[in-house]
Amino acid sequence: MDFTPTPEQEAARELAARIFGDLSTPERLAGPGGGTDGELWKELGAAGLAGAVEETGLLGLVLMLEEQGRTTAQVPFAASCVYGLLAVAAHGTDEQRERLLPGLRDGSAVAVGAFPARGGIVVDALPDGRARLSGAVPWVPWLRDATHVLVAVRGGTEKDVHSLWMARARDVGCEPVELTAPWSAGRLVLDGVEAERIGGPEAYGDVLAAARTAFAGLQAGVCAGSLDRAVEYTNEREQFGRPLAAKQGVQLRAAEAYMDIEAIRVTAYEAAWRRDEGLDHESHALTAAWWASEAGKRVVHTGQHLHGGMGADLDHPVHRHFLWGRQLDGYLGCGAELLEELGEVIASGAGAADGGEAA
Repeated sequence: MDFTPTPEQEAARELAARIFGDLSTPERLAGPGGGTDGELWKELGAAGLAGAVEETGLLGLVLMLEEQGRTTAQVPFAASCVYGLLAVAAHGTDEQRERLLPGLRDGSAVAVGAFPARGGIVVDALPDGRARLSGAVPWVPWLRDATHVLVAVRGGTEKDVHSLWMARARDVGCEPVELTAPWSAGRLVLDGVEAERIGGPEAYGDVLAAARTAFAGLQAGVCAGSLDRAVEYTNEREQFGRPLAAKQGVQLRAAEAYMDIEAIRVTAYEAAWRRDEGLDHESHALTAAWWASEAGKRVVHTGQHLHGGMGADLDHPVHRHFLWGRQLDGYLGCGAELLEELGEVIASGAGAADGGEAA
């Protein structure tokens, strides 16, 4: 395994870091509203960062999402790349790729995902391979900003088979929902909405694993940003004539947080690298997601704790990292759920394919 970024991946990461750093400042994030930062989204599209994912792969996306997480930039970059660009590129037909990918590459289209798959959504097949979907999903991140929605259905048109359906956001119902993190979420209402199938029975598992890996990379950046702020604060804040960072207890908490971040990062890198190499990666994606959940919440709690009383200020920049970290903690499965699923994968022998083991 070699996680050293290629020149293309490193260039994409550096460009993402510069754009997020320049445009996603605490002052801009403190502005009114919790929706997508339109100026930042246009800049990302103009820079071609979404389209670059087709060449840099999932590992390249993880590297860019780390940079987004460091600033908690208010854009649906992870969702649109995973549920839109990567899903269609890997599982769409030639006609679907030709029609959908251009907008997803330049940012004029935004895809979000109703994931993980839930029961209760009725799929009525139509003669042309499309279907009409009926049902509801309690909350979908970034739904209020979407042009397309990738709906994961448990059961689909075949018994006990998960299926993916792409619907236009203008055709679905969206009732605003407030989450822990300000992700422009909405309750998805499907009332006989026409949708097109994306991929076959294998598509759901691949997209879910890619999503878990990508959002683990985002969590690594969120946590790194939280710790960076804590280190800066404890070096500047003095108590009894000495910086807080000189205290052993502070150093130990920061060191433990650093090791947790490295665990999230390396497991996300491994899962992404394996997918890019065409290797089995389901158990590795679950491992990365478990670390993102369990270690992620420890780190953002540490970041807030090391700020002392300032950490309780809802307007302090570190509080955004706390909110994002806790949201990512439970997105696509909390720690206990992921561990149970990982155990089932290992017990079935699927996690040992290609000689791989869960980290």
